[in-house]
Amino acid sequence: MSAGAALPRTTLVRRFDTVRLIPSRFAPREDSVLAGIAVDDAHLADLFDLDNATNERLRAERGLSPGIGVDELVFGVPNWRIVNAAFVHARPEGSRFNGPDRGAWYCAFEIESALAEIGFHKTVEYEEIGRFDDSVTYEAFLADFTHEFHDLRDDPRFARCLDPASYVASQRLAERLLERGSIGIVYPSVRRAGGTNLACFRPAVVGNVRRGEAWRFTWSGSREPVIEPEPERGREHERERGREGLAAARRTARRSSAQDPGR
Repeated sequence: MSAGAALPRTTLVRRFDTVRLIPSRFAPREDSVLAGIAVDDAHLADLFDLDNATNERLRAERGLSPGIGVDELVFGVPNWRIVNAAFVHARPEGSRFNGPDRGAWYCAFEIESALAEIGFHKTVEYEEIGRFDDSVTYEAFLADFTHEFHDLRDDPRFARCLDPASYVASQRLAERLLERGSIGIVYPSVRRAGGTNLACFRPAVVGNVRRGEAWRFTWSGSREPVIEPEPERGREHERERGREGLAAARRTARRSSAQDPGR
């Protein structure tokens, strides 16, 4: 049976703290980046209106996306905007396991694999313009998964789906799996030997999303970036974890008081 007709086996994936890296400029902040360029409050309101009219995530949340229905998106859970954005902001040419109309939540089992993926793709962008001189930060978002995924590991029938230079076969497979209700694909990292990546097709399956560490990539004239943790972002991460822990402690205290009014 050819890979064109066969489907990969499914495997129960139970993995916590998977890592997805996104540019820091897209990570949620208390203040909008638009505030820095607005002349006054009225100008800021106009900028928000323009941004909302052209924002693919907001369009999808109104049921206006051709690739994903509003019933598939998530709301009211931590970092739900980050989750939805992964599915509505697809690259024009698609990625390894998605086309241009619908994205996926790509993540890695290991931080080293996530860093290798970003380093490779950003380097390709700089190669296209012939300039290796930039410094950018990415923030990690961690997520947990416990579900059946189609598994390309140790399956030579789908070697073409792991082609380092072409997404043709992999996008065709993803389209077939999506039509059959697949949750997603777990596969060997193409950019880091021994690493493992996961592409989740369903927003609701991306569980317990929270902020992780931040990393700075710096290109200084060569193809190989210097990759370093970003201390200030790391401190923000620790403060956020502290706030989450305090909130959890308060919820526990309230429950205890409700159960024992005499305390």
